[in-house]
Amino acid sequence: MALIEIDAGGEIAVLTMNRPDKRNAMSDAFIEELGAFFDAPPAHVRVVVLTGAGGHYCAGLDLAEHIERDPEQGVYHSRGWHRILDRIQYGGLPVVSAMQGAVIGGGLEIAAATHVRIAEPSVMFQLPEGRRGIFVGGGATVRVGRILGPDRMVEMMLTGRTYGAEEGLALGLAHYVVGEDEALPRAMELAGKIARNAPMSNYFMVQAIPRINDMGSQEGLFVESLCAALAQSTPDAKEGLAAFLEKRVPKFR
Repeated sequence: MALIEIDAGGEIAVLTMNRPDKRNAMSDAFIEELGAFFDAPPAHVRVVVLTGAGGHYCAGLDLAEHIERDPEQGVYHSRGWHRILDRIQYGGLPVVSAMQGAVIGGGLEIAAATHVRIAEPSVMFQLPEGRRGIFVGGGATVRVGRILGPDRMVEMMLTGRTYGAEEGLALGLAHYVVGEDEALPRAMELAGKIARNAPMSNYFMVQAIPRINDMGSQEGLFVESLCAALAQSTPDAKEGLAAFLEKRVPKFR
């Protein structure tokens, strides 16, 4: 059985994390399968929808498969996760998360690497590593810390606090809250809208904006100018302008 089920027949690829008996908890094989898709996505795919089977998004590290590692091995293991989650965030494809149930630990790290996050009422956001005697290693200090701010993330980890869907929406862990069983349909709707954007515009949105956020203001403004100049030189920019003037829907490449 595939740990990541992939339906990539059209412009929108749907990836389903598929360990329902484990609330889609992560093993090394699981994260490698996830990374393999983002390392070489089909050329025709323009947007990815990521979701979980069995009523949960991802419950984080499968502690039953936890392997004791020395510090050197631990660093390499964590950096391997960083590489894969970087591919999700910076691979060039917009990724939409349709979330139910557990979005815990490594599951929250995965979600934070995606670009649009949709939560059903059952969603539980949590970073429980402190209660397991471990620490986050899949990028939470950077991605979740930037969403929440370091002060709130420290409190979340120290106390084991769980945030629900509405709280997550207010904090930025989710961008949309929908009804029960509505996350995937909404994700597909939004993915369709994103897929109709110009590809280079989408590429710059997911690649440039988070990097500019890491820069000083003048460096960021310079990079913004480069992105704007490159985007407006594409055939899609000409098509977008022509479609606006002709009051029609643009047909991008």
